[in-house]
Amino acid sequence: MDNIDLEVMRTAQRWLQQERRLVLGTLVRTWGSAPRPPGSLMVIRDDGQVAGSVSGGCIEDDLIARVGAGELALHCPETTTYGSTAEESRRFGLPCGGSVQIVLEPLHEGSKIIPLLEALEQRIRVCRTLDMRSGQVTLASVDDGERVAFDGRTLRTVHGPTLRLLIIGGGHLSRYLATMALMLDYHVVVCEPRLEYHEGWETLPGVELSTLMPDDQVQAMHLDASSAVVGLTHDPKLDDLALMEALQTPAFYVGAIGSRLNNARRRERLLEFGVSAEQSRLLRGPVGLRLGGLTPPEIAMSIMAEMTAVRRGIDLNQPLNDWSGSRTLCAAA
Repeated sequence: MDNIDLEVMRTAQRWLQQERRLVLGTLVRTWGSAPRPPGSLMVIRDDGQVAGSVSGGCIEDDLIARVGAGELALHCPETTTYGSTAEESRRFGLPCGGSVQIVLEPLHEGSKIIPLLEALEQRIRVCRTLDMRSGQVTLASVDDGERVAFDGRTLRTVHGPTLRLLIIGGGHLSRYLATMALMLDYHVVVCEPRLEYHEGWETLPGVELSTLMPDDQVQAMHLDASSAVVGLTHDPKLDDLALMEALQTPAFYVGAIGSRLNNARRRERLLEFGVSAEQSRLLRGPVGLRLGGLTPPEIAMSIMAEMTAVRRGIDLNQPLNDWSGSRTLCAAA
């Protein structure tokens, strides 16, 4: 399971090796509602083949036609804007009068796609800086920072995993959750000190298997506001160790599997280990949205759905099927 940047860059490199003319599009700004977030990537081949997306399908056809006709980014990077008028918004299907600005750059050997790919495959975060006048690219490692910054002279994009998920336990459910998290561009760490649960994890590329005790693993990861922790062992000796540390970090999501009664008891136990009453109320348990799921894949989906909702600031006390006021593409369609 590749993150989106890796998939687009791999395709670009393969096409460059075929000596095709390519243009890389990067979404740098949005106004109003927009289908894709800043930093979204799209590579366009000279014959109209594409990888990635900058608008969820609204403007891709026009970009392909303009690149194919040689109108855009032939020799140096340039910008283009869609939705600057109400007529354009209607024409391209941009929701709610939204506008988007895209940087288009011709790709070549100096675009440094290969070293960027090497870093992404090692799950290293990299800052790629493009000089709009010269087209020169520089790469630098980075620990944090906004995904995209554009001032008209330089384009700064951060690539690689920004989200982290620590899963406690290496059981069946953990495998499904890890697989789904990889698809959503999480760096996944599975903490499993029990050797009998280690078999098969080597067949899931992109997942880091740790044998540390859960509390030690939480401390070693220095969890931040882009981190999530889920306890899935049903064993208080393991789950609680992780939770009592994780709830005292800025992690945006901390949850544990189990019934309402078991999680109530868990909160009481955590109070005995230095977790405050306010912190214990942040524990999400039973973990996941109540979707009626019974199988491990269904339960994993409900957990990822809740994690996504929390990360996006959705009020889970409101009906989740109420799209009124939503700024997403699906709601506007």
